[in-house]
Amino acid sequence: MLQALTPSVASDLDLSKIVLAIGGLGTAAYGLVDITKSMGGGISNRGFGDIKKIISQLIPASSGEGDAASARALPSVLATLRANWLNGMAMADQKSVAKALIKLNLNANSAAVMAAATGVNATMLGQISAKLVTQQSLEPAETDVYGRFDLSVSALLDQGYQRADQRYRNSAKIAAVFVSVLLALVGTWTIYGNEAHGHYGVAFIAGLLATPLAPVAKDLSSAIQAGAKAAQSWKR
Repeated sequence: MLQALTPSVASDLDLSKIVLAIGGLGTAAYGLVDITKSMGGGISNRGFGDIKKIISQLIPASSGEGDAASARALPSVLATLRANWLNGMAMADQKSVAKALIKLNLNANSAAVMAAATGVNATMLGQISAKLVTQQSLEPAETDVYGRFDLSVSALLDQGYQRADQRYRNSAKIAAVFVSVLLALVGTWTIYGNEAHGHYGVAFIAGLLATPLAPVAKDLSSAIQAGAKAAQSWKR
């Protein structure tokens, strides 16, 4: 594959063959980066820290109800969101689940923390949480506060997930740079042995050109899941 990229034979190849060779190198690099996901999530763990930071601002470590092992507790919420993140669930669905879990934790004990994070009145948010539990109707002023609370939560989640996605993409690209360049250099040495020094420059460039292919699979996985979900809704 790398032989196709060396100066001695490049003139004998057309552009399509060179692109295919670089594409093959990128696919191999992606495969090695992707296999790290089997080791505790690997590269997919990158970015989740941004999500965790936002969620921890909205859900207190102890909401005052239940125990730390309950499904509503912060550790359980973070475990659920991390599983969705590692699995590549569609971004919109991930944010929807996160918002639902945040609202599920809204109560008299957590209202002050959530109000501080979203910039709404803590006392009124506490009153709203009590009415939501008993399914009482909200007053116009309370409806306005709850609406602003909902928008603020959405904005915070957008911030966290967008930063997380950007961090993941950048990390995947950087990892792919090292892997693809290393593969290119090793491949060149394997082919040319002691005479490879004259070809390392081309191999290095080939490795750099191959790296943009690394993060594509996560997007493709998310797109396929979103498409399948849409197809299921059409059948109904």
